[in-house]
Amino acid sequence: MLRIAIQNKGRLNEESVELLNGGGVEFDNAKRKYLVKSRTFPAEVLYLRDDDIPGVVASGAAQLGIVGLNEVTEKGFDVKVVKKLGFGYCRLCLAIPKNEVYEGLNYFAGKRIATSYPNILRRFFADKNIPVEISEISGSVEITPSAGMADAIFDIVSSGGTLVSNGLKEVETVLESEAVLISNNELTAEQNEELDELLFRIESECISRGKKYLLMNIPSASLDKAIEILPAMRSPTVMPLAAEGWCSLHSVVDAAQLWDKIKKLKEIGAEGILVLNLDKIIP
Repeated sequence: MLRIAIQNKGRLNEESVELLNGGGVEFDNAKRKYLVKSRTFPAEVLYLRDDDIPGVVASGAAQLGIVGLNEVTEKGFDVKVVKKLGFGYCRLCLAIPKNEVYEGLNYFAGKRIATSYPNILRRFFADKNIPVEISEISGSVEITPSAGMADAIFDIVSSGGTLVSNGLKEVETVLESEAVLISNNELTAEQNEELDELLFRIESECISRGKKYLLMNIPSASLDKAIEILPAMRSPTVMPLAAEGWCSLHSVVDAAQLWDKIKKLKEIGAEGILVLNLDKIIP
């Protein structure tokens, strides 16, 4: 049996639960429970603080974990990054007061930088051979410059709105992060088999996200152009219609490209376009 550690609350909790449930690892997402067994897969889910997950997986108390790459990199435990999961995107950035003139990393020489990620920051500036003073802060890092506690900050940025509201500007990105699946390095043969099955299911769930299924009628003369617009995973499905000179075309597209594709298809004569949600794509 696999034990999977996930965040007990916060930005990655809900999407981790959705990913596992979508892959057939169903369990009660009970906020008050510490450990929950899956009803449908040989696994149990362990709820932890995000910064505890890498250490727990490294120790073998949990075999797998879903956590931000930023936490894995910061903690430095000996774990394997098995798969990037495509959600929880953020970046670790250096930011300074908005009125400061910034001309490069040498700006930070001798400066005091507040952060919750001292190890990543220390390694970054050591590699650049730039001396800085690092002040470790557990929360509300963005207020430290205005409070006179630091000259700059190093923190997680998603939209950048928090920086702006605190009179700061982003000047350097040090690490791009997202949710990742990590594993202990000493899984048993049985656990490796279970991990392979879990990865297969997660891959199917990840592929399915953000996809739409398109069905349409298209003039046969426009079929080659339609296939160029809709290359699909291998190639679109084409079926003749009873009406001479027409066929039915089926394909899968990224939701982000949906309306652009539909516009182009309409221009070459597509009619009766149906857009359907996808449940699963099995690679």
